[in-house]
Amino acid sequence: MDTISFLNEYKSGQRNFQGVTLHQAKLTKAELTGVNLSEADLSGADLSEANLSKCNLARANLTNADLSQANLHSANLSEVNLIGADLMKANLLDANLSRADLRGANLMWANLLGANLSEAEMSGAVLSGANLRAANLIGSNINESEFNDTELAEAIITELEMTGEILHMGLSHQWITWAGSY
Repeated sequence: MDTISFLNEYKSGQRNFQGVTLHQAKLTKAELTGVNLSEADLSGADLSEANLSKCNLARANLTNADLSQANLHSANLSEVNLIGADLMKANLLDANLSRADLRGANLMWANLLGANLSEAEMSGAVLSGANLRAANLIGSNINESEFNDTELAEAIITELEMTGEILHMGLSHQWITWAGSY
């Protein structure tokens, strides 16, 4: 499906686009609240500043997608592929990123307040300046990730996998739940 057809169908009331292919689509600032894009191929897509709040993106392919400054508030991103994606300054408030693949993703200054990142693969991700307050990181892999100036107050980080090097994880003066060893 091409981008124009997709947007026209959305404007006409269609909300179910499960499995659609929108590889490298240009959807900057698109208004897509509540759309079902589960299992969609959005690899390389430009979704910067798009409104994807309450969207279902479960198991979607967003490899190398630009989601910078996108609104993903309460979105379902479980098992999504976000390898190398740009989520700088994205709003992921209360988003479900359980079992998401965020290897090498840029989450600088992203708002992940209350997000579910349980069992997420985040090795090599950049989370500098991100807000992970009250986020669920149970069972996540953060090997070689960057957490410079990251807000981790009240984050749940039990069973966190961090056997490799972690680049500047500032945990001083943070209120976190920790029940594991590293």
